[in-house]
Amino acid sequence: MNAGEICNREVVIAYRDTSLAEAARLMREQHVGSLIVVVDRAKERVPVGILTDRDIVVAVVAKELDARTLKVGEVMSGGVFAVREQDGLAEVLRAMREHGVRRVPVVTPSGALAGILTIDDLLELVAEELGDFVRTISHERVRESRMREP
Repeated sequence: MNAGEICNREVVIAYRDTSLAEAARLMREQHVGSLIVVVDRAKERVPVGILTDRDIVVAVVAKELDARTLKVGEVMSGGVFAVREQDGLAEVLRAMREHGVRRVPVVTPSGALAGILTIDDLLELVAEELGDFVRTISHERVRESRMREP
């Protein structure tokens, strides 16, 4: 399985010149903790940063700045780290750990935004797989019990 197979393709985006207040409203309305900041390039949206709810709290609220006067580009984390659609999940998890991030944009071979992958998505997948292990063990016990019945 790879990043492109499990990423969320519905990504909430913003531009560098989006007001921070509008970005916060978007997060609230869409029930997300981050926005992928993009630029438009040849009919593609290319990720250039990420804005998280934590960025807003640490860089704006904690410093008592006025969010109404700031733009996303002034607060976002730049130099965005992204993974490719074809990257395997073990590789993605290792890269997320190395970069210290909980969410990562997923890009196409041309660098266009394809989706977003979060640590929650990976945890959900692992939980499903662990559930499959448990069900397999349970079924094995049932099968064995049936085979041993007189």
